[in-house]
Amino acid sequence: MPTFSELGIQKDFIKALKELDIKIPTDIQEQTIPVLLDSNTDFIGLAQTGTGKTAAYGLPILQQIDTSSNDVQALILAPTRELVQQIKKQLFKFTKFSEDKIFAEGVYGGEKIDKQIAALRRTTHIIVATPGRLLDLIERGDVNIKNVKTLVLDEADEMLSMGFKEELNKILKYNTGKRHTWLFSATMPEDIQHIIKTYMSPKAIRVEVNKDDLINANITHQYISTNIKEKFNILVTLLGRRANERGIIFCRTKAGTKDLTEKLIDEGFSVGALEGDMQQKERDKVMRAFKKGNLQVLVSTDVSARGIDVNNLGFVIHHQLPEQLEYYTHRSGRTARAGKKGYSIALIIAGELQKIHDIQKALNIQIKEIII
Repeated sequence: MPTFSELGIQKDFIKALKELDIKIPTDIQEQTIPVLLDSNTDFIGLAQTGTGKTAAYGLPILQQIDTSSNDVQALILAPTRELVQQIKKQLFKFTKFSEDKIFAEGVYGGEKIDKQIAALRRTTHIIVATPGRLLDLIERGDVNIKNVKTLVLDEADEMLSMGFKEELNKILKYNTGKRHTWLFSATMPEDIQHIIKTYMSPKAIRVEVNKDDLINANITHQYISTNIKEKFNILVTLLGRRANERGIIFCRTKAGTKDLTEKLIDEGFSVGALEGDMQQKERDKVMRAFKKGNLQVLVSTDVSARGIDVNNLGFVIHHQLPEQLEYYTHRSGRTARAGKKGYSIALIIAGELQKIHDIQKALNIQIKEIII
């Protein structure tokens, strides 16, 4: 296995990585970093969440920043506020031992725009942003991206499924001649292919990680056959057995999320809900408590869980199977990150077994029945 030094990463960044206990490059880092450091190229990376993408594109970006210039030189777009904050935080940690100061700023909705404008008036080399807020700032004339050399679309499929298609198209139309576009996505729906065709070079280099494993190999997939009446009791038993682990329970609807959270709280579990009607302040409060370990379990809809990245999640429970296959991938990918092991457990009722077979076939995985 090559080291970060062999991949071309500078000593000051390697020192910061060591302090973060990142010593061996992941697959995506190993295949991506040398390409992004050496070639002025458009790039397409197919990789699941939790595979180390931020360092894969973040380190090459940091190494290419010209600190003698105050221009915004790189733009990283991500689907959610949480992900933006996390990417910015990681970039900051990577630069801990850098001699020259590299300044990154995060912009997203749900925060006063004036505060963000004031922050951007200071020297900013990298902007990490959600598409909606960034477009607001560009159109108001508060951000100039004409000298951007690199534009990264992180979790591009998530951004599109969250309805950012129009914003992305508008942002991508800016300074197309001068920049390179690096796109990372777990899946390749038609809309993504359209972006690649329209805004990226036909010579774009592609890297696909674990092509045959659409899902992380460290996840054990299981299902439990039950009925609507018994489902809650089985959930209580499952959570009781995993009292020392943290996890996420997925529901299909906002109402289902609220209802299940209340019932679990009544049973004495330390649970928080994430659902679409929440104020950003409330959502942040729940996420903080979960990350600190004050909450054991999150109950969430697929949409509300986007952009969540929490390490050491022991399990994911599908209270209902998702409508779309891609959601199974996204849900399961929340566990077993950074080389750890995890469980993805589906509670199914009569008539849903076929869906389990379909998921197995499409994702090339085995989902074993367990009796509880």
